[in-house]
Amino acid sequence: MSQRSTALAAATCRDPRWAAVLARDPQTDGRFVYAVGTTGVYCRPSCGARTPRPENVSFYPTAAAAERAGFRPCRRCHPAGPPLAERHATLVATLCRWIEAAEVAPSLAELAASVPMSPSHLHRLFKAVTGVTPRAYAAAHRAGKVRDELTSRATITEAIYAAGYNSSGHFYAEAADLLGMTPGAYRAGGADTVIRYAVGACALGAILVAASERGICAILLGDDADALARDLRERLPRARLVGGDAAFAQLVATVVGFVDAPQAAFPLPLDIRGTAFQQRVWQALREIPAGTTASYGEIARRLGMPRAARAVAGACAANALAVAIPCHRVIRDDGGLSGYRWGIERKRALLEREVED
Repeated sequence: MSQRSTALAAATCRDPRWAAVLARDPQTDGRFVYAVGTTGVYCRPSCGARTPRPENVSFYPTAAAAERAGFRPCRRCHPAGPPLAERHATLVATLCRWIEAAEVAPSLAELAASVPMSPSHLHRLFKAVTGVTPRAYAAAHRAGKVRDELTSRATITEAIYAAGYNSSGHFYAEAADLLGMTPGAYRAGGADTVIRYAVGACALGAILVAASERGICAILLGDDADALARDLRERLPRARLVGGDAAFAQLVATVVGFVDAPQAAFPLPLDIRGTAFQQRVWQALREIPAGTTASYGEIARRLGMPRAARAVAGACAANALAVAIPCHRVIRDDGGLSGYRWGIERKRALLEREVED
């Protein structure tokens, strides 16, 4: 190797962008591209092509800059287009719209054929982007339709068929999972549904914990215990609210312990109910590591819906499971704290506590 080549290689190896190229780090896609002098091609950092010799590499801030320097885009990683993660998110968002619009949910094979890619690859990709499988997403969307139809149709039978079920037997087999209660009870506003609850104290003030037979369905924070109880009654106006016993007190203690000392994952089963979109947002929130944050815009982009930041904020506001679904980890695009239904100071305290731990 000539002295000049040695110097060029050393300069490349000292550049922190070279480490990203060696690691094929997808998180750096869109931040820069690298070009290879011997091939005349430029690539995104995550490109799977064979790693070039460092003395042949040059870095450019954008694809346009690399092309002005005379390089052509790689046919493998398509660096002139959106990052791979964004393309995947857009593709999955398109499939989600298809699932939502279809009277009968398309099969995995049909979804894969439309892309096209193998069913197994699409299954992995869909779950990586949304947090759920295509089948689970379709079920969550249909659950939302069922809820809407049950409150607007004259009879349960009409609601069943309007929601896309072709038999009442199939619907009733899924009703408990979809609604958390019988269809009749749901139409009656949760009448006869037993919800155990208790109000206690934690480091952030008053806390109300409520649970159905399926799991924790509400964790509410505030300054006034009576106000928290009223909030629960407004959410479940016809449910039968029952004060917790000694065993339930232990469950509340576990929740309080989690609030006071956040862990990697919430340790108790949850009864999560929401629209298909809300469920996608809440799943994305649960994937934000403790001690870190993401903006509303980032969450929207991860869902393949870059213009849905306001809708993401709305889903965060609808979250009734404080800390368990960590909407406190979502911040404004400028890094500021806002939009926390239980108060900005509690949001700040939770984030500081997670960083300390």
